[in-house]
Amino acid sequence: MNHDYTLSFPQKTQETIKDLRLLFLEKIKKSPWSDLYSKIENLNILKTSEIKLDQDIIKIGKNSDLSASESCKLKQILQELIPWKKGPFSFFGFNIDSEWRSQIKWNRIQQYRSSLENKVVADIGCNNGYFMFRMAAENPSRVIGFEPHIKLKITYNLLQQAAKVKNLYFEPFGLEYINLYPNYFDTIFFLGILYHHQNPVEILKNIYKSLKKGGELIIDCQGISGDESLAYIPEKAYAGAKGMCFLPTKKALETWVRKSGYKKQKCFYAAPLSINEQRSTPWAPIKSLKEHLQANDHSKTIEGYPAPWRFYIIAYK
Repeated sequence: MNHDYTLSFPQKTQETIKDLRLLFLEKIKKSPWSDLYSKIENLNILKTSEIKLDQDIIKIGKNSDLSASESCKLKQILQELIPWKKGPFSFFGFNIDSEWRSQIKWNRIQQYRSSLENKVVADIGCNNGYFMFRMAAENPSRVIGFEPHIKLKITYNLLQQAAKVKNLYFEPFGLEYINLYPNYFDTIFFLGILYHHQNPVEILKNIYKSLKKGGELIIDCQGISGDESLAYIPEKAYAGAKGMCFLPTKKALETWVRKSGYKKQKCFYAAPLSINEQRSTPWAPIKSLKEHLQANDHSKTIEGYPAPWRFYIIAYK
């Protein structure tokens, strides 16, 4: 079992993080996910003979690692966690094809970032941990994922109960607590989060403070096409999704990063979001990107807004 990395932190910070963890456990107990959380915590059947983290489909365990009855029990749990938004995973023979083909995003980033070996890494908005497991293949000192959603924590717990990957830590709180980690991270991944928040520059400044000098931030941000420095503000749901605050152009995103203090940046990817990357699957039987674009004009969402682009930036402290 991993030791608590916070033991080297100031006492007050240790107590704050401990309190946040305990508060989250209390939230689970009072939530509709309580029974499933307990079921996973007491599963005790996931003995793995094979783990592969350095490939597009993360492989944890084989079908032959489980008896027929154990496999049936696991299948029921996996189905209770539908829809699977991030992946793909091969989990004890179950091929979980998630809504997002997250390997596409990971592979885009690879050639532009530094090695993670012996680095202290953050994954802000880590979802179910897909990217954390991919990071772990490079032998970082530690990877800390931040994610406040109960279902995603439960999903990660199931995967990690089998994988038992060292130096992975899932913190059940959001980026509003990144100030607890001043000058701490070598690399921060901030993928698919920024456009959900009302003060992007303030958020980027707080992340900046948590980076070590010379540290790097990798941003994936949804936005819109255009040459001007502006951000689109949807009046209602955008491409079927609620909680969209600002959808920047590439130039606007670069302006946010510059105003946040980063000394250097590079946008290494800018393109429309593809229905090949985000789509409905049997493991995510939900309306996805295709269903939220106009049938005869994929340049617009069903609400009439400009269709989404994705921008990837790497920035340095």
